[in-house]
Amino acid sequence: HGDCHPGNILWRDGPHFVDLDDCRTGPAVQDLWMLISGEADERRRQWDWLLEGYKMFCDFDPRQLHLVEALRALRMIDHQAWLARRWDDPAFPRAFPWFADERHWETVVNQLREQLSELQEPVI
Repeated sequence: HGDCHPGNILWRDGPHFVDLDDCRTGPAVQDLWMLISGEADERRRQWDWLLEGYKMFCDFDPRQLHLVEALRALRMIDHQAWLARRWDDPAFPRAFPWFADERHWETVVNQLREQLSELQEPVI
């Protein structure tokens, strides 16, 4: 869970989701929220469309929607931690040179502040 995005779609005689990196059991919304983007009105439309299709195959408890912004915040923090844990691997500083840059951390702090504001907003 947590990495359901267009990059995890294998196209061969139609689309197939592939989720082998972060496989685990969790709420459906853990994957679904990553498919939603845009401003509030656009996100609402996307949720309506996505959940309509999802419910054709599986039940969905709408109370899970309360988890979305907290899951997004955790994902943001987890990504930074993932990079930090691997920083001693010589490939990481080459692949992610911005990680050690002060401006990167200013951006991360600002994004987390914005996310804190999102956590205060009403659920979809």
